[in-house]
Amino acid sequence: MKKTKFERYEFKPFIMDAIHELGFQEPTEIQERMIPLMLKEESTIGQSQTGTGKTHAYILPILQKIDPEKKEVQAVITAPTRELADQIYREILKVTAHCHPDEEITARVYMGGTDKQRTIDKLKVQPHIVVGTPGRINDLIKEQALVVFTADILVVDEADLVLDMGFIEDVDMIASRMAERLHMFVFSATIPEKLKPFLKKYMENPKYIHIAPKHIAAEKIEHLLLPSRHRNKIELTYTALKQLNPYMAIVFTNTKKNADEVADALLQKGMKVGRIHGDLTPRERKKMMKQVKDLEFQYIVATDLAARGIDIEGVSHVINYELPDDLDFYVHRVGRTARAGFSGIALTIYDLSDEDALNKLEKIGIKFKNVDLQKGEFVDIGERNKRKNRQKQNDETKDKAKAFVRKPNKVKPGYKKRMQAEVEKIEKRQRRLNRGNK
Repeated sequence: MKKTKFERYEFKPFIMDAIHELGFQEPTEIQERMIPLMLKEESTIGQSQTGTGKTHAYILPILQKIDPEKKEVQAVITAPTRELADQIYREILKVTAHCHPDEEITARVYMGGTDKQRTIDKLKVQPHIVVGTPGRINDLIKEQALVVFTADILVVDEADLVLDMGFIEDVDMIASRMAERLHMFVFSATIPEKLKPFLKKYMENPKYIHIAPKHIAAEKIEHLLLPSRHRNKIELTYTALKQLNPYMAIVFTNTKKNADEVADALLQKGMKVGRIHGDLTPRERKKMMKQVKDLEFQYIVATDLAARGIDIEGVSHVINYELPDDLDFYVHRVGRTARAGFSGIALTIYDLSDEDALNKLEKIGIKFKNVDLQKGEFVDIGERNKRKNRQKQNDETKDKAKAFVRKPNKVKPGYKKRMQAEVEKIEKRQRRLNRGNK
């Protein structure tokens, strides 16, 4: 069997078999830095973007630590969404499938939208690893069906989203019922101020790992800007989608209300549209995700819930119906496309009030191409702030010219006119130089 760079961790044979089958050759940066700390049971905060390999950064060392002979819960992994919990669970199963029958490691996933009583009945035998949404795990603990005081490993995945979605109290309750000497591992794309009291409560001098993205967004994404110019944004979105004709597009809105408005309007125009937001019932959400996976929709309208924790394959285009309030989410949104080496397009419809936000995105390395829709077709419109930039350049030229022309010590009649003429002469020369340098 061909050697990989995972050999250095001295994982159990079944884990190495799984690594070979998964085709992993060398650890990603987050894996390289997290795995040794988790094996040494040092509580750690790992800050990294989606798609950096963080799931296996904690799955592999957890499986290494599990004692199959102890029929009790030894690790708990929480995720903010059912879809992410299910993904984590499936990745664990890919590894545990290689366990020897005599040393089987059991994992179970618990989340809303499933029969609670049936779950409780099945918990007569406790699993080694618990994966699930904080609300459902906490419910099962309160029902005294799930026993977690034996577990000393807690992973909180997508912690900032857990906070945003109001689940941090549930995670707090879960942590308080676990082993006194708790090793906590927190993964998050951002570390909001409101998350810090929770981290401080359970983590004493944690190690902190920040994996800076190699590129602020995938290299193969083309970022397009489309000015709304007081036009109807839904009509503009519809025309843009028709012109782009995507394999699959996600249209992002900031609110559930806007998501429903956009989805309803596009449906009325005969488009195959799905929607993902927090107001869907568990049954609706499950059905929607199945339809999305079965490629029943060409268009999905979603809130930021879909930017994180939900893996939708085949997204060729992302449309920002509006810019997110938190600009970090711009990167998460556009990260839904251009995955696995493919290219993608991210189109943002913006208003004049978005100018500051766009400038901030440009400062962190997003390179926008400015386009407009004219007669149903995209045209390149060059610089976004032509007039403003020209005025700024003229002001700078005037200031430079004034700096060259000094006020005489003894003022003679008509000096102001002569000074102005001199300034204009220098300004003209400077403008000619600027044109020549372009």
